[in-house]
Amino acid sequence: MEVPYNYYILNVKLTARSIVSIAPELLTPEQLEMFNIYLQTSGNNPLVFGGGSPDISASEDISGVHFVNGTRPGNTAVVDIAKSQVGNVNGQPYWSWYGFDSRVEWCACFVSWCYNQMGLTEPKFAGCTSGGMAWFQSRGQWANRGYSDIAPGDAIFFDWDNSGNADHVGIVIGTDGTNVYTVEGNSGNACKIKSYPLNSSVIRGYGLMNWD
Repeated sequence: MEVPYNYYILNVKLTARSIVSIAPELLTPEQLEMFNIYLQTSGNNPLVFGGGSPDISASEDISGVHFVNGTRPGNTAVVDIAKSQVGNVNGQPYWSWYGFDSRVEWCACFVSWCYNQMGLTEPKFAGCTSGGMAWFQSRGQWANRGYSDIAPGDAIFFDWDNSGNADHVGIVIGTDGTNVYTVEGNSGNACKIKSYPLNSSVIRGYGLMNWD
């Protein structure tokens, strides 16, 4: 026997908001004051608060590096933009552009800012795992550590504790066939050029940008 019935479709729109924008709506003035102190100090554990690198060593000199081009088209213009920011400390231009009123762990804001300077509205993310990794993976633009065809302008994600999540992100300058060279914001609270062996255990993977 067929019995007629009514059915309904519920459409739900989810809007991602940063904890910084939500906190004033939920916390008392006293709690908000404490929250702001946690943001300023990152709870003495900055890698938990949105990513970053504890590396306090100097930015590297890549003037003698011979880069090997892969088959994918890269974008040297966005690399030049990122390199022009080397030496910035504290990241104020990037986290304030993103919409934060005070300092946050800003490596992802830096990468997003660089892409925005190229006229891109996406990807734009402040969190490395739920924001950046998820964006690239959901679009099929992701490659794990060891990928051989990275291109200038790709995003590189790091996993310091091998948890499977991303703790830090930068922009790929290129590779010499042995190492990958990067520009990173919030590397010891500064923009720096760094390098890593292509199979380094700290590399989580790559967000592959489509420039064509």
